[in-house]
Amino acid sequence: MDDLPARRSAAFTPLRVGPLTLRNRFIKSATNEGSAKGGVPSKRLVKFHEDIAAGGVAMTTVAYCAVAPDGRTFTDQITLDAQSVPHLQVLTAAVHRHGAAASAQITHGGCFTFVPPTASARPLSASGGFNKVGIMSGQWLRLKMTGADMERVAAEFVRGAQLARAAGFDAVEIHMGHGYLLSQFLSPLYNRRRDAYGGSIEGRVRFPVMVLQRVLDAVGKDMAVVCKLSVTDGHPRGNSAADGARIAKALESAGAHLLVLSAGLNIESITTMFGSSFPKENRTRVSNPIVAAAMFIQQFTEPKNVTFRELYQLENSRKVRAATRMPLAYLGGVKSLANTEQVLAEGFDAVALGRVLIHQADLVNGFASGRVRESGCTSCNRCVAMMYTAGGTSCVLGEPGDAELNATPAAP
Repeated sequence: MDDLPARRSAAFTPLRVGPLTLRNRFIKSATNEGSAKGGVPSKRLVKFHEDIAAGGVAMTTVAYCAVAPDGRTFTDQITLDAQSVPHLQVLTAAVHRHGAAASAQITHGGCFTFVPPTASARPLSASGGFNKVGIMSGQWLRLKMTGADMERVAAEFVRGAQLARAAGFDAVEIHMGHGYLLSQFLSPLYNRRRDAYGGSIEGRVRFPVMVLQRVLDAVGKDMAVVCKLSVTDGHPRGNSAADGARIAKALESAGAHLLVLSAGLNIESITTMFGSSFPKENRTRVSNPIVAAAMFIQQFTEPKNVTFRELYQLENSRKVRAATRMPLAYLGGVKSLANTEQVLAEGFDAVALGRVLIHQADLVNGFASGRVRESGCTSCNRCVAMMYTAGGTSCVLGEPGDAELNATPAAP
């Protein structure tokens, strides 16, 4: 097959993101890999990202690197601390061997956690009161953060970014979406504060902007500092895409190098995030009883039978593109090189890919050679439940992850 059209595509041109130059416009989005049992990055996690780097992406993102022990959602997630650095150095070295960059998604779960808090009596959030997520773990109440809490957590994000730099990462992605702590400040669904950190969008964005600016000051000359944003919460009482565009403008003004434009909240609107309904088998195969219970409850609030469509977040993301001039990575339903070229032609600077790269790690190389025009991913969402299996996240159409490799620490 003639590969000249692919070679001439804008998708294979470099992109400058802060101090970092990416080799093309394809970014592996953060997808929880289930490959840090007990919080220790595994050899399987290294292989997962190395395969994707070898497959042609410009940058691969390591999901959910918690900035504090009680910032985790589950115990089997990476905590950015001195103990994790040697394991993550193995991962970044493997990615760099194939000419790709590595990004660490730095995160705090706030009240969206099943891990008992260590720094406070209750899990932290923008506002206090009833914690619906805590029904499954007995953490029924959440704690409204004080100014001192905000200073401490902002310092934890800074420390996490510095440790990511020490581990060899080229970028950090500050997670401000999907219902985690910074999203809890941004969303009126969670933030009911009446002080300077609540009320209007300008108030709700104040603490996330503080975190961004502190991280930029600490590592922004050496690393790309990216923010992941839910453009819309996908809930009637949450942020609309118009609100998301205003938040994006504030993050642009604060100096973010790139925004990854996602959508939805983990509890209230997961179909908004994934663009389609979750199959029943996802709810029955999860071995973690807390997660299984959460999924069971969630099915009664989700829209039913939402059918996947390509580029399902494009209309919402266009509002951010119209409101900003900064680099933007589009995320949501990119299945083909033609989809990619359409997104770039509309003024977005990169595409972030998740499920299609879990299905086929070398998809980008396939696009580049002309060997592949469209992903074989069926968008079934069953890979999400695979996170809880012994082998970690994998596509159900292929081979499961290696359980032994997933139980082996990355570093000796």
